[in-house]
Amino acid sequence: MLFRTANLSQLAEFDEIIDVRTPAEFAEDHIPGAINCPVFSNEERVTVGTLYKQASPFEARKVGAAMVAKNIAHHIETRFSGHAKSWRPLIYCWRGGQRSGAMSIILAQIGWAAHKLDGGYKTYRRHVLDRLETLPGDFTWRVICGPTGSGKSRLLKAMKEQGLQVLDLEDLAQHRGSVLGRLPGLPQPSQKWFDSNLLLALQNLDPARPVHVEAESNKIGLITLPPALMNAMHSGDCLVIDTPVETRVSLLMEDYRHYLENSDLLIEHLQGLHRFHGEKRLANWTRQIRSGDFATMVAELLELHYDPSYWRATSRNYPKLSEAKHLETPSLSWDALGLIARGLEG
Repeated sequence: MLFRTANLSQLAEFDEIIDVRTPAEFAEDHIPGAINCPVFSNEERVTVGTLYKQASPFEARKVGAAMVAKNIAHHIETRFSGHAKSWRPLIYCWRGGQRSGAMSIILAQIGWAAHKLDGGYKTYRRHVLDRLETLPGDFTWRVICGPTGSGKSRLLKAMKEQGLQVLDLEDLAQHRGSVLGRLPGLPQPSQKWFDSNLLLALQNLDPARPVHVEAESNKIGLITLPPALMNAMHSGDCLVIDTPVETRVSLLMEDYRHYLENSDLLIEHLQGLHRFHGEKRLANWTRQIRSGDFATMVAELLELHYDPSYWRATSRNYPKLSEAKHLETPSLSWDALGLIARGLEG
């Protein structure tokens, strides 16, 4: 065998990690830091797979080999052309099979110390899931609680600026965690890509220091949080943000300005609350939106939906909530939040 193999514990030993799967496979998830140099395009993989099923494995391999050779040649002539002989690439595909093997052989024949990842992406994915079952239990969690609009996410950012350890799950999930939590122009990551980045974030934390995190349900938009993380958070100490309603309304109108600028979208997304509040109340909120009375609509949403549901869920899931330290936040300015953050033990 011209190339050598490596395992996940050796990732840091290589100059570059190369994912040779299709762009679609890479977009769904990949080893953080890897680059995508596919040996099949999305369409080429479909073509070869169809040939394999409808013609014969031999015909599929013949056509596939030509495609792989052409694509590897392109990468050598472009992406890899400037690399010195000392370059050490680690290459992987789905299972560490033919696709990564083909590129590893050719790169090794050129003279580079090409290695193939043993087990490929499938082994990496299993490693991610295994670590997410155990790693959250290594940390001491401090859970930031407070109803919608109380400034939890802003306080987390202020804490991070002050050097405290923070895990921002909503940032990783690209979602604010409610029926109106979708971020404009930013689709959520795939579940697998979220898991990869969550593991990376956890691995960068120091178990000797507490980790501050916002109280969440087990789902943030379409993303499901690992049960082990939820269990660890539920056992953590709580900090409660006490913010006046008028301050919360102002914050929400600022953070959700994209909805205020697109009333039709706001009305459409509010239909997700129909089963909780019925036709009459939804119609009333629609009238308030159409008339531009957003402040009243937001205040009613907090009073009638978000606050009751938040405290029910939080009281049920976080048993230490009753012992929580309360943080008075009459202002959610960055200066005010920074002052609060500086007063918290890191």
